[in-house]
Amino acid sequence: MFDKLEKNVERIQELQQLLSDPAIVADQKRFRDLGRELRMLEPIVQAYQRYKKVRNDWEGSKELFNSASDPELKALALEEYDSLKSKVVELEEELKLLLVPRDPNDTKNFIMEIRAGTGGEEAALFASDLYRMYTRFAERKAWKVELMDWNETGKGGFKEVTISVSGDGAYGLMKFESGVHRVQRVPETEAQGRVHTSAASVVVLPEVEDVEVEINPADLQFDTYRSGGKGGQNVNKVETAVRITHKPSGIVVACQQERSQFQNRERAMKMLRAKLYEVKEREQTASVAAQRKSMIKSGDRSDKIRTYNFPQNRVTDHRIGLTLYNLSQIIDGSLDELIERLRVADRAEKLQAEV
Repeated sequence: MFDKLEKNVERIQELQQLLSDPAIVADQKRFRDLGRELRMLEPIVQAYQRYKKVRNDWEGSKELFNSASDPELKALALEEYDSLKSKVVELEEELKLLLVPRDPNDTKNFIMEIRAGTGGEEAALFASDLYRMYTRFAERKAWKVELMDWNETGKGGFKEVTISVSGDGAYGLMKFESGVHRVQRVPETEAQGRVHTSAASVVVLPEVEDVEVEINPADLQFDTYRSGGKGGQNVNKVETAVRITHKPSGIVVACQQERSQFQNRERAMKMLRAKLYEVKEREQTASVAAQRKSMIKSGDRSDKIRTYNFPQNRVTDHRIGLTLYNLSQIIDGSLDELIERLRVADRAEKLQAEV
């Protein structure tokens, strides 16, 4: 473990030098990639530096205890020795967690798709609630949220909605939200006050660069159409919305937010790259997943991951057996505790797999 930590220290020094090189600064992609690597290593090296200081202090207190002749000084040295020993153990555990291999996509932005599932209009309204929940959370994180594509229902719900979210470490925080979300509540249209169960699916995809996915232009079919109800003055007047079909995979993406066809085409291509990258990642990790199915993220979009029970103000995450009784705050965007519990469980599982 300590050999790896020392190599990280050397790598940070190397990265700092590289990032000050004018040739690297001029190469935006390389500069961005090296900057991401530096940000990933910094917490590990900082924790290692704290560990070394505490360990040196601990060893110093041991030497003082062995050399002191004054009983009072000896007692103080022993007290400090015991306190620092527990701190050394605590920091060693922290370092073990930090050294668990991280997902290289964690620092990226992401694209999120929310689709209404079973439950008709109530499912569409729940999809709209999830959209609001995630955008509220993103606003609290000072992330940039852009609406890309949507299909509304007559009562204000969404059959499906796609957003792009930009922020440091955004995907790393939100990747565990993929899966089926279930809601239990009394719909507004329910005259007899019965609780109904509906569902919506969420897919979170890391945003990827052009070089990470090769796309043959001959494999693409482009269609244009008039935008829906959330655009500007060009809505329903000019065919600015773009739909792209990737013929080999059958994947279809669309964007209608921007006022120009060119901008919508660029953003639709961004969505297509993300979806093709996901397919590529699933294929590469299939053998690993067969050996050890992740408790947190199985990759199966049909997995029911969470239930929102409105009558009991209860949210249950079925992957880690966590139940919280603050649904009203969670649905308003207070996801921090829920996400942190999922991240802790994921790190613990990965750490166990490393042993």
